[in-house]
Amino acid sequence: RLKTFSGHIYVNDALRSLLFDELRQYTAQGGGRGAPTGGFLPALKQVANVAALPGIVGKSIGLPDIHAGYGFAIGNVAAFDMEDPQAVVSPGGVGFDINCGVRLLRTNLQEEDVADKKEQLAQALFDHIPVGVGSQGIIPCKGPELEAALELGIDWSLREGYAWAEDKEHCEEFGRMLHANATKVSARAKKRGLPQMGTLGAGNHYAEIQVVEEIYDAYAARRMGLEREKQVCVMIHSGSRGLGHQVATDALVAMEAAMSRDKVKTNDRQLACARVGSPE
Repeated sequence: RLKTFSGHIYVNDALRSLLFDELRQYTAQGGGRGAPTGGFLPALKQVANVAALPGIVGKSIGLPDIHAGYGFAIGNVAAFDMEDPQAVVSPGGVGFDINCGVRLLRTNLQEEDVADKKEQLAQALFDHIPVGVGSQGIIPCKGPELEAALELGIDWSLREGYAWAEDKEHCEEFGRMLHANATKVSARAKKRGLPQMGTLGAGNHYAEIQVVEEIYDAYAARRMGLEREKQVCVMIHSGSRGLGHQVATDALVAMEAAMSRDKVKTNDRQLACARVGSPE
């Protein structure tokens, strides 16, 4: 008897249509014989493949921001039982742009304060924030400083004057993972990361000046420093650039070897993984 697996997606009708259009297009191209979009399988197929990973708890979930990614779809969430010896850890669940995310920097300005300065502000962003593939950072950084940043997180930013103490209160784990160990990061990854400190990157990364249009939850907004409509904010979307990419690459090499050794099988090579109890 075949074992069945479940995947749930949480989307509206418009997003649902896009997801199934992507799947139909992939199937029409031969279901793998044609080139998948961006080198990835359709997001729905990725949700299904994750549902079949060993040791998964419950269902493979697709959140509203779902789109094709490496192994896991972006917005694809899955939990695994650490007590299950068959359960696995997959770098695809983290992605290549490790710690990629969006932050909102609030200001004390109102829209009327910057309405006639939009072009100057946009130019200032381009002048001070390196962007694009191959961009070089403006934060002077050598090996010891990078290792300190990897281990100290936002505490390094505080020390160097790039953050305020209250910023910690609005970061997961207060901006620092206490067991972070820079020696676990390869020399190659550190070399790639050194010249990229303070860069935005490419793809869909951005730094964008925005205005609060409407406040839906006054209490939550106040906690985040958003106190009034028309307040000016800066939204920043970036990640770990070449450093994170290399960390993921290094992990995948180790996991592919572990899969071969432990005879772990997945429905997609991009879901390379290792059992939770393995040395990897």
